[in-house]
Amino acid sequence: MTCIAESPRSQCAALGKPAKGQAHAHHGELLQGAFEDDQGRLHRGLVTLPLDSLRSTAIIKLKKDNLLSVKPRTRMKALRAAQLALEHFGHPTFGGRLSIESDIPVGHGYGSSTADVVASIRAVAAALGTKLLPSTISRLAVAAETASDAIAFEAEALLFAQREGVVLEHFGGALPPFVLVGFKANDTSGINTIELAPARYSGQEIQLFRVLRGMIARAVQYQDPRLLGRAATLSAHISQRHLPKPFFDFVIGLAHHHQAFGIQVAHSGSLFGLMLDPRSVSLRADIHAIVAALKSAGFQDIDVFSVNGAGGTHEL
Repeated sequence: MTCIAESPRSQCAALGKPAKGQAHAHHGELLQGAFEDDQGRLHRGLVTLPLDSLRSTAIIKLKKDNLLSVKPRTRMKALRAAQLALEHFGHPTFGGRLSIESDIPVGHGYGSSTADVVASIRAVAAALGTKLLPSTISRLAVAAETASDAIAFEAEALLFAQREGVVLEHFGGALPPFVLVGFKANDTSGINTIELAPARYSGQEIQLFRVLRGMIARAVQYQDPRLLGRAATLSAHISQRHLPKPFFDFVIGLAHHHQAFGIQVAHSGSLFGLMLDPRSVSLRADIHAIVAALKSAGFQDIDVFSVNGAGGTHEL
């Protein structure tokens, strides 16, 4: 074992020994818009819907050769994140090999790049024998990819400024449990979120965001998935005015027909989600009927997720 000399930010680590970091995906957002901070300044922010069934894993081997590479070579954001993490720990000249393994689909709103980035930062920290706070990971993630989300905070429900890497409001717990049927339209391609022009919200929309923010805070406080669903649905309608998704009206109709208590979308992606009550006596029948209708209409990547322990697995 070869040890790295101590620095103000790190202790001792083994060069050449593999270290691993992981991060989960998300299924778009429950809310996205513009929100005030404590001083009344507006920030772009979002409430992420964590999805722990899909993950990115980063494995790094550090060397003193000043050259850091990544495999696959396309994972350049992960590479940049690892370099920034090494700089943060006071080892900017260290190199090595970073490998990314992920089962997260790319380009549709699952947060694949952020998961790679967060996993890489955690892998560097593990190689240096330490850990980072989620707030620090988030700031490094934003520096690596311009805009990021809150998956470094795992299941915590919070309002996050995605282009600044700071928490605007912590809602004091996790999201209430619910069942999510996720899918996307069959004619949608991947979206480059960095090249996507930020939405220009109206004054009326910004006022509505204040209400939706309060609804989500209350939904978390009282663990009320139906209130969460109403907020997510209203946010999805606002998103539709700025980044229209095909078949949006069909999805709204499907939600009403099967008494879903909400819909959510990837505001800068192609994903839809129907939010269902895990306590419903007709849950299994509702899931099968929804999935059949989605397949018949040509939707793709249909899956069922249990959010925050909403009870068991639900086979399609």
